[in-house]
Amino acid sequence: MSAHEPDLWAGFEEMTAEDVAGPVWDEPVPLNPRGELPVFPVDALPGWLGAMTAEVAEETQTPVDLAGCLALAVIGTAAGGHLTVTVRGQWSEPVNLYTAVALPPGNRKSAVFGLMTKPLLAAEKALIELTAPQRAEAAASARIAKAAAEKAEKLAANAEAEKLAELTAQAISLSEAAEKSVVPVEPQLVADDVTAESLTTLLAQQDGRISILSPEGEIFEIIAGRYSGVPNMGIFLKGHAGDMARVNRQARDAQYIENPAITMGLAVQPDVLDAIGEIKGADGRGLLARFLYSKPKSLVGYRNLTPQLLSPDTADTYTQKLGRLALTLAGWTESAELTLTPEADAVLLAYQRVTESRLRKDGPLAPIVNWASKRDGAVARIAGLLHLAAHPDDAWTKPIAVDSMAAATRLGDYFTAHALDVFNAMKADPAQEAAHTVLTHLTETRTATFTKRDLFRAMPRSEFPAMGDLDPALNLLEDHGWVRQQPPPPRTTRGGRPPSPRYETHPRLTPGA
Repeated sequence: MSAHEPDLWAGFEEMTAEDVAGPVWDEPVPLNPRGELPVFPVDALPGWLGAMTAEVAEETQTPVDLAGCLALAVIGTAAGGHLTVTVRGQWSEPVNLYTAVALPPGNRKSAVFGLMTKPLLAAEKALIELTAPQRAEAAASARIAKAAAEKAEKLAANAEAEKLAELTAQAISLSEAAEKSVVPVEPQLVADDVTAESLTTLLAQQDGRISILSPEGEIFEIIAGRYSGVPNMGIFLKGHAGDMARVNRQARDAQYIENPAITMGLAVQPDVLDAIGEIKGADGRGLLARFLYSKPKSLVGYRNLTPQLLSPDTADTYTQKLGRLALTLAGWTESAELTLTPEADAVLLAYQRVTESRLRKDGPLAPIVNWASKRDGAVARIAGLLHLAAHPDDAWTKPIAVDSMAAATRLGDYFTAHALDVFNAMKADPAQEAAHTVLTHLTETRTATFTKRDLFRAMPRSEFPAMGDLDPALNLLEDHGWVRQQPPPPRTTRGGRPPSPRYETHPRLTPGA
């Protein structure tokens, strides 16, 4: 090398890895950690119900959690509030449940609801036909009583003095009889979009029992005050607990429901589930604690396009057992009490002890103490429903066995894990959820570098309507060391729109690259 030529390697030995490849990455800080949520334990359901749940999930290519939670709700609907579970004589639980499954759009929720609720709607139609003669007779009797009362009033009004007292007494008696005439309404098992006021009326008309089964979350908007402007959750609280409801309003007859029983099986979009925590009074008054939550993974993008179809035998067995159960219990005028075998009671007592220890200030259930305080009651209700499904012809004649209670505790653990995730999301910084979505996308696509504009194009508009909505997520990911923004290129004199900010991702997201 000539003495006048530059030494191209001069100082290379002093160069660092940072000079060659940019700043060294530190270990990233995990976002608010999320464990893998458990999948609904289908084998905890009795055979015919579990088979229907699994096959509906397979045919529709939906998470089995949706059909599983709905399976519990439809049995609760069939029970119609006519059964209670008594534990050690200490407390009694009705066997109605509130379930809410969170799934994004496009997950065929309506198809699952259609298959799982079809026998209930058929039973409802059969009840309408069976009671038609009774309702027709009652309507005719009411018309006759009214006509007789009106005729007696006219006779009394035109009576001579010596007959006035006698005819007046007859008119009053007939008028009272006409007032007491009741024409039953058509039986109804399932409602959908219903206001709190209409729900109270339905309960009064349907002997205190009604079910809300819906693939949408509109009921939460109604509770929040869509029509009234203020939250209205009283009847929903009483309908879960079975507490007496008495309603007196102007221009309406007083409504009295001794033991209301509402069953709810809902499918909602995840953001609806997160938003219900913002309903004024929902947490403090215990509405949130009454729901059993499920947040399964969506299968969209991973579905089998040639799935196994629902077996006709499975569908027929499901239709017959559920329909017969609904028709049998719909005719009851009194409630039956379910008790526990000693072995089942021992299982529940052990579960109660675990719950109690975990409710301590530093326990794992302390963050959801309101919900977890109702966990044992929910398990008792689930055990009653599983017992009813296991013995649809005579469950009310025998105590709940140990296998039903053990299965109920497994479902209790499933709902506990999902409740922890749901309540954590309700209280979390909104940027956390957005950052999780972005990080999941970057991980799945093994993206090494990206522009903000490209990322926006790849993100769902339902979560990121505008490009600026990415900023909180990107800032949080950058703070945690998962991404870093590259220095912008030098500005040119040609003008025009500045280039979109470019980011690079932590090498952990692109293993082997």
